Amino acid sequence: MTVNKKPMSFSKSIKTTQVFPEHTNHLNTMFGGKMLANIDEIAAIAAMKHAEKNCVTASIDSVNFLKPIRAGEIVTYEAYISHVGTSSLEVCVQIKVDNPFTHKSDLAVLSFLTFVAVDEDGKKVEVPKVYPTNQHEEWLFKTAKDRIQKRQDQRVKSKETIEFLKSIEE
Repeated sequence: MTVNKKPMSFSKSIKTTQVFPEHTNHLNTMFGGKMLANIDEIAAIAAMKHAEKNCVTASIDSVNFLKPIRAGEIVTYEAYISHVGTSSLEVCVQIKVDNPFTHKSDLAVLSFLTFVAVDEDGKKVEVPKVYPTNQHEEWLFKTAKDRIQKRQDQRVKSKETIEFLKSIEE
């Protein structure tokens, strides 16, 4: 089967919302769990747009909180595919805090997730490759190999930890 290539911008998905008090903790900053749910949702949308198939979350590889997000602020989640394996898709999610009065936007959170495209039976399916179309995308695309290696190393360590925990439970 010949797999086509798609530009990174093809999968770009954007969600903008305002942070309300019920989305915050006692410090008036956004709950991490609420943010993670939004990250997973927008990343899944980008993955499915690219793959044109159902996609499941394989891992949340990193979430870096760079700036607190406070009640009343406007938050924009932007997700797109930054690298593709055979059936796996790396999704980059950037969360920006926007000030509608000054039009200033700051990067508040950067996250990478891995999704796997599956068919109706839940079996992995091949997905189109991805290619960058600008300098920003080119950098993310070129640096993906390092992130992939770290993911693979972490997966090995996680399996070792699981085996160890199983052994001490017995």
